[in-house]
Amino acid sequence: MSEETKLHKALGSVQLWGIAVGLVISGDYFGWNYGWSKAGFWEFTLAVVIVAIFYVLFALCFTELSASIPQSGGPSAYAKKAYGDMFGFFTGYLVLIEFIIAPPAIASALGGYLHFLFPVIPEFGASVTMFLLLMLINLTGIKQTARFELFVTLIAVFGLLYYLYFVTPFVSLNSLPKLPDLPDFSFFDSFLSIPFAIWFFLAVEGVALASEEVKDPGRDIPIGYTAGIFTLLVLASCIFVFTAAAVQPKELAELEYPLSYVLQKLYGKESVLPYIFTFIGLFGLIASLFGIILGNSRLLYGLAKERYLPIYLSKLNSKSLVPQNAVLTGGGIGILCLLFLDTPELITASALGACGMYVTCLISFIRIRFIYPDLNRPYKAPLFPILPIFALLIGVLALVAIIASEPFIALFILGLGIVFGSIFYFQKRRFQKF
Repeated sequence: MSEETKLHKALGSVQLWGIAVGLVISGDYFGWNYGWSKAGFWEFTLAVVIVAIFYVLFALCFTELSASIPQSGGPSAYAKKAYGDMFGFFTGYLVLIEFIIAPPAIASALGGYLHFLFPVIPEFGASVTMFLLLMLINLTGIKQTARFELFVTLIAVFGLLYYLYFVTPFVSLNSLPKLPDLPDFSFFDSFLSIPFAIWFFLAVEGVALASEEVKDPGRDIPIGYTAGIFTLLVLASCIFVFTAAAVQPKELAELEYPLSYVLQKLYGKESVLPYIFTFIGLFGLIASLFGIILGNSRLLYGLAKERYLPIYLSKLNSKSLVPQNAVLTGGGIGILCLLFLDTPELITASALGACGMYVTCLISFIRIRFIYPDLNRPYKAPLFPILPIFALLIGVLALVAIIASEPFIALFILGLGIVFGSIFYFQKRRFQKF
């Protein structure tokens, strides 16, 4: 295979919407509810609102970057353009943490949903089996992959609408906890619940990782990404409020299948409605797991092309034009993570990588605006520099919150980054001598 072989350009704005929503939609089905184990309803609401504002602001900046620098390395490519190789490496490492660790978290919940439907099926076995199956589908090619992702995403959106329709008769705003007085409001609890608020939106930026496979990046990325963010905001708001107004939030705080539990509580164990929803909900988890496997394989491919990772990860299959080594490597690491971390730890670790990347991306965005004023920008974010600076402040707050909630995981990820960074630095210096 020649070095000129490229990724296949087959994606339009509709497929990008499917990828953007599909990457994240599992966050509506599970994960966010763990925030109620850290905070009360109103404290967690504050965290969700802050995070939602951040993602809107970040999306405006990130859309400009991904449309003007359409490279599969995504955030690492932007950071390299702004500050050079080492900054690009650490940004790539952070987004790699996000996209490698999020799939096992979703696979874990997928196993939980399957076990809810069929108690005879063990959760872990179901998780690994689904992980392997979706990896194999990812090897078939980007066109087939995008079609499958769009299909399961549409079913997943329908599943959430199904849930909201059947929960609505039980929704009563009077059931929501009363807003506490300011002295009784725990801002610290709100602070600690931020990682689980992030789960509502985490990985939506993965659209940029498929940008080399977009037909018209300048047009399709802004349309697909913006439509995806809007869809996710509406769905997340409805799921959060309707659920809290129908049952007691604390009942859901430790469940991997919270929405199925709600329907079963409201309609009874004999009702078929929760089981129909759970079956549909599997598509939501499949959409995200499938999409993030796509994202992490393109990230590994992009980082390998930039020589941040071993070059074998950048090799494409001559027929499907898929980076098959990257797909298999990312999946293998994800399955190992399933063995050693539980779902809340996986969510927190993934959110840590995401928030670290958000901060470095926003810093890169500001610098690129100043040092490359003539860069072709098909889309331009408004209110510069106030908007990215405000987003950066919220991003730093979220990053600190995640570190505070799981300091040992944060230290481990930081230490691992320093080790890999040192290896990369010395290898690069050795290469430059020859």
